[in-house]
Amino acid sequence: MESMEITYLDNSGFAVKIGNTALLFDYYRDENHCLSSVLADCNKVYIFSSHVHHDHFNPKIVEMADRVAKYFLSFDIKPAAKSLLSSEKVIYLNPYETVKEMDIKVSSYGSTDEGISFYVEFEGWRIFHAGDLNWWHWDGDTETNNKFARNRFAKELKHLTGLVSDVAFFPIDSRLGEYCALGVKEFCDHTLVRQLIAMHTQGIAWHPPEGFFAKEKEMKYWCPTKNGSKLSIEKGELSCKENG
Repeated sequence: MESMEITYLDNSGFAVKIGNTALLFDYYRDENHCLSSVLADCNKVYIFSSHVHHDHFNPKIVEMADRVAKYFLSFDIKPAAKSLLSSEKVIYLNPYETVKEMDIKVSSYGSTDEGISFYVEFEGWRIFHAGDLNWWHWDGDTETNNKFARNRFAKELKHLTGLVSDVAFFPIDSRLGEYCALGVKEFCDHTLVRQLIAMHTQGIAWHPPEGFFAKEKEMKYWCPTKNGSKLSIEKGELSCKENG
């Protein structure tokens, strides 16, 4: 498939449509009721939840079970989901595992909060969704805690160095103030990203300052703040058109 359409749902939740297949990441809520139209002509749905926090995992995803080909869920969701979902439809992933199901390949990486992050290969596309993997440096926190956050992120980044993503979703949390882009900067410097999509922004638009990306790694970026906003991507030159 040479194109994809991405719909922003809320927080870190996105629907990625490739042909007649939808990949739904970290569904939290859909207050603008746009998901039904996204899925209307899809004959296959894959659902991904990176961890159990309520703004990344909503038990309502079980209501889609009839049309879902597979759920890829973090290991920490299992206690909450095992009584809700049929086991043959669910794959629970620990960090640093790879599974291949039908036409999709899913690799898990670690997190600096709960759960995991995802690297998905489907129809020639490579998609990274960080979940809550980030450099969580909080202004006003203790030096010890912020050093721990830095070291923990650096440890996870070693596993990702050299990764190539056509599309990468990464947290840029405005609550971190001047430190909100520490993590994404390091991630983009150590991997190759063609289209960066900001998430977990708390509704605040982010724009990279001049020189933020290394010269040899200039990339497109998108920071949606309005639920239901869409981005269309063509694979060739990764030319993008935003709607809403």
